[in-house]
Amino acid sequence: MLTTLILTRDEERHIARAIGSVAALGGRVVVVDSGSTDHTVEIARDLGAEVLENPWRNYATQFNWGLDQLPEGTGWVLRLDADEVLSPELVSQINATLPTLEPEVEGVTMGRRMAFLGRTIRHGGLFPIRVVRLFRHGKGRCEDRWMDEHIRVSGKVVDLPGELLDDNLNSLTWWTAKHNSYASREVVDLLNLEHRFMPHDSVAGLGTGQAGVKRWIKERVYARLPGGFRALVYFFYRYVIRLGFLDGREGFAFHVLQGFWYRFLVDAKLAETRAHMARTGCDAPAAIKTVLDIDVGVAG
Repeated sequence: MLTTLILTRDEERHIARAIGSVAALGGRVVVVDSGSTDHTVEIARDLGAEVLENPWRNYATQFNWGLDQLPEGTGWVLRLDADEVLSPELVSQINATLPTLEPEVEGVTMGRRMAFLGRTIRHGGLFPIRVVRLFRHGKGRCEDRWMDEHIRVSGKVVDLPGELLDDNLNSLTWWTAKHNSYASREVVDLLNLEHRFMPHDSVAGLGTGQAGVKRWIKERVYARLPGGFRALVYFFYRYVIRLGFLDGREGFAFHVLQGFWYRFLVDAKLAETRAHMARTGCDAPAAIKTVLDIDVGVAG
């Protein structure tokens, strides 16, 4: 039996579309909501989803909590974000493939692509990202990270060529506010790389696949380049060398905002937090709380 697990908060614009995209998979849909004030919960229940409620800490904690609520015999679990949809081709591939998989297969990778301002992004060397989104219950777990978390399995993984699409319908104002929050969370992980105040999932845990290689480059190469300058280099690599300019006007906005502005914002927040540590003599968790207003749950 397959269970689709979706995390939500105020996702009334997306949740029906997400649930509809997995309807042909059968099984059940479990929504873990963290305090929606709109009609997300009602819509999900009307469409037959089981809704659980749990306070939000971060994505990894919330997703793993949801996993822990699933009963024995769940079988396979599909991780789907509320603003994502599975393509019909991927649905057909999942239905055809799952019954044929041998017991040693614990995970399934698939392509994840993104749309921005209504346009699917096809250049810049980013997409499709190969990600484990389907795994046997009890064999997969979300990494304990504040940002860029992946599902990790220890057994064999197979790949499906189909794709899911991240197509958020909210405004650009919403998008920039969300990425402002993402930047703070990424600073938490960067400081943890230096100070090890929390458990840290290693690069090796993702193996030698695309996700593992990207994580290795990010933590072993990109993180060691000068702050600020590396954001400019990354944007040039994506927009010029990897032909991001072919994504048109919407693509230009995406590559500037996500490839430069966001990365520069991370570096600026990182510098601000380090400066606070140097000025006050406090440790990283205390500085994160004061500067970024994030409680990492570690005594400062």
